Amino acid sequence: MRKAILHLKRSDPVLKAIIQRVGPYGQKMAPADFPALARSIVYQQLSGKAAATIYGRLEAAVSRRVTPRAVLKLDEARMRSLGLSKQKTAYLRDLAQKTLTREVDFRTLPELPDQEVIAHLTAVKGIGVWTAQMFLIFALGRPDVLPTADLGIRAAMKKQYGLPNLPKPAEMETIAAAWRPYCSVACWYLWRSLDNRAAL
Repeated sequence: MRKAILHLKRSDPVLKAIIQRVGPYGQKMAPADFPALARSIVYQQLSGKAAATIYGRLEAAVSRRVTPRAVLKLDEARMRSLGLSKQKTAYLRDLAQKTLTREVDFRTLPELPDQEVIAHLTAVKGIGVWTAQMFLIFALGRPDVLPTADLGIRAAMKKQYGLPNLPKPAEMETIAAAWRPYCSVACWYLWRSLDNRAAL
């Protein structure tokens, strides 16, 4: 990690100032498994507190073991009673089904290139590119992911780089060119500059 920090400090004075202000890199990794991805679905478009409450109810309903079979044993009405929307219930059930049939195989994901992981995961209903990118960063520990759709990263870039508007993907790529091959580390610092917490 020291190599990544040195590279970012040398290549981008704006990021150097952020790194000095935020302090040591301290990203905690999530397991690259079914519960981590299920949790990310629950957290979509909710405040952290509300999502944590709902996910806690799901854990309690399956005796704290969120597995594909345990999720599918809950009928849809029971899942809805936990606070899950109709859509998220469908997404979780689709993820569970595809995991059981090995359409999503968590054992092989660490061996796949980033774009193949994204293609693999976005085959599941409700999992878009952003969620797959968060999985790449926070579960698989990929060092060079730039989530151009992430509102937190866009807001941090606007603020830290003095941009008039939220940057579009092409502008983000231009700024991030200096960070490669450590975009994920740079993004962690940008999130922390806004004191954000990732959902995964």
